[in-house]
Amino acid sequence: MPVGFEVLIIIIIIVVLFFGVKKIPELARSFGKATSEFEKAKVQAERELDQIRNSVKSGREKLEEIAQSLRIDYSNKNDDELRKDIEGALNKEKNKDLL
Repeated sequence: MPVGFEVLIIIIIIVVLFFGVKKIPELARSFGKATSEFEKAKVQAERELDQIRNSVKSGREKLEEIAQSLRIDYSNKNDDELRKDIEGALNKEKNKDLL
C-alpha cells in the first residue's frame, strides 16, 4: 500500500497534535534505542545459535572418533544409534575383561 505525500503530512500533524512538539524528539530517541536493543538481541541470539550448532558438530565428531577407535561403522547411523553401538562395544570389552 503506497503512502502518498498527503497521507504522510496528515499522520505527522496527528502525531504533533496528539503528543505535542516537545515529546516528538523524546519518542524518536526511545524508538531508536528500542531498535538498537532489538538489533543487539538479534545478533546475540545468532551467536548463541552458532555456538549450539558448533557444539553439536563437535559432539558428532567425538562420537565418530570413539566409533573409529572401536572399529564401528558410523557412516549410516544417527547419533543415538551410534551411542548404542558404542555402549554395546564397550560392554563387550568389559565382559571380555571380566572373563
